[in-house]
Amino acid sequence: MNVKSVRDLPKSKMIDFFKLHWGSPQMVISSGVYDCSELDGFAVLKGDEMIGLITYIVENGECEIISLDSVEEGKGIGTLLVEEVESMAMSQLLTRIRLVTTNDNLLALKFYQKRGYRLSRIINNAVDRARRIKPEIPLIGNEGIPIQDEIELVKQLEEQVDNLEAK
Repeated sequence: MNVKSVRDLPKSKMIDFFKLHWGSPQMVISSGVYDCSELDGFAVLKGDEMIGLITYIVENGECEIISLDSVEEGKGIGTLLVEEVESMAMSQLLTRIRLVTTNDNLLALKFYQKRGYRLSRIINNAVDRARRIKPEIPLIGNEGIPIQDEIELVKQLEEQVDNLEAK
């Protein structure tokens, strides 16, 4: 699998990917409103086709993953992308990585916890508030679960950073 920085890709490729998977490049979450096509990130390419994409921001000594998408589940694409972000974060000596997902996204909760991310907080009614800005966010999500809240997950990087500095 070929991993590239999104800076090395045409912006139109990212916009098309987000339109296909999210309806638009706009992401509305409790930490802000983002145009994901403007964010830093990494993509996995299979030939010319983008099969995975992660975007993030870096602020105040930490990284926040804004989006993660994989066209093919269970092939290691998401893991590869998260590892790229973790490597970037450690190289910048960032202290933690955080992200939010919605209460219905059981696959994301399982995926991130298996990779050392811990449940940090529940942001009640966050998705209800996000719909005021982006009304096309569905009311019902995976497994018929009403989408209402966000769940924040965090991975502390101090230990990994300390290990890098000791070398």
